Amino acid sequence: MKLYVARHGETEWNAQGRICGRTDIPLTERGEAQAKALAEKLAGKGIDLIIASPMIRARQTAAAVSQEIGIPVVTDDRLIEQDYGIYEGKDRLDAGFLANKRRFAYRYPGGESMLDVAHRVYGLLEELKEAHPGKTILLVCHGGVCRIVRTYFEDMTNEEFSCYSEANANAREYEL
Repeated sequence: MKLYVARHGETEWNAQGRICGRTDIPLTERGEAQAKALAEKLAGKGIDLIIASPMIRARQTAAAVSQEIGIPVVTDDRLIEQDYGIYEGKDRLDAGFLANKRRFAYRYPGGESMLDVAHRVYGLLEELKEAHPGKTILLVCHGGVCRIVRTYFEDMTNEEFSCYSEANANAREYEL
């Protein structure tokens, strides 16, 4: 099975350098253009299924791809961004946030741990592998989820993991 994993296009909070987990905000005009460019890049890749986070920024990005290739979008709650708890809306360089980002088994106060996210995302990947052999699937999700998906396929040190960031409307290809 071939898997493409894409992060949503730019939001206002992305542009401002703010932490955006569960706050459901739409794409900016730039984000919409990024989503259209992603759709054009993925056209002709033989995508059989598009699964998106139910959050608006991911659904808008997935809709651009859907419109380009004619495949409907389904949503899956397991692709929702990590719950960053008390850090939601704060600056991405907040010292407490960055410290917490290096503690995988520690829940963000009022939120989720990296292990919580890995549990739900790894479960989805295993399910897709069994249910769709030989298919090509696109997941449209969030930066934190993209980081977790990458660990499913590649070993990463704690430092590599905590520093890894997927660009808006970028897609990576994996073999599952």
